[in-house]
Amino acid sequence: MVEIIKLRENEELIAAAAEWFHQKWGVPVEAYRESMEECIGNGGVVPQWYLAMEEEKIVGGLGVIENDFHDRKDLTPNVCAVYVEKECRCQGIAGKLLDFVCKDMKEKGIDTLYLVTDHTSFYERYGWKFLCMVQGDGEPQMSRMYIHKEK
Repeated sequence: MVEIIKLRENEELIAAAAEWFHQKWGVPVEAYRESMEECIGNGGVVPQWYLAMEEEKIVGGLGVIENDFHDRKDLTPNVCAVYVEKECRCQGIAGKLLDFVCKDMKEKGIDTLYLVTDHTSFYERYGWKFLCMVQGDGEPQMSRMYIHKEK
């Protein structure tokens, strides 16, 4: 049984979560750790981090940050680092994470979220809509920007 948790309520998992995200995306562990520590004492605004846990094991996760390394600084905040372990895919975990983050951020007064991806048709099934193309920092190709408004 997979449970979605808020890292701000489980600060004992920061070190493991920072290492897990680092292994998936190659962003320095310290960058994750700093962002995760910031989310602990900020009253639930950006940044935020969420984990999909299967017992004691992290099987998925995502974050909410101001800008996910793209040129449209006005499109904020951004869902970032969405990842589900390969062996756990096609079980609805990504959908649960996305639904959870949208509802949690809405409770914090943020009803519109953005997401940068190269995927097509994946996020649409979870209520996200294609918005525009954006230029990623240092990226040669444009990426897709999606928007989600929580009702």
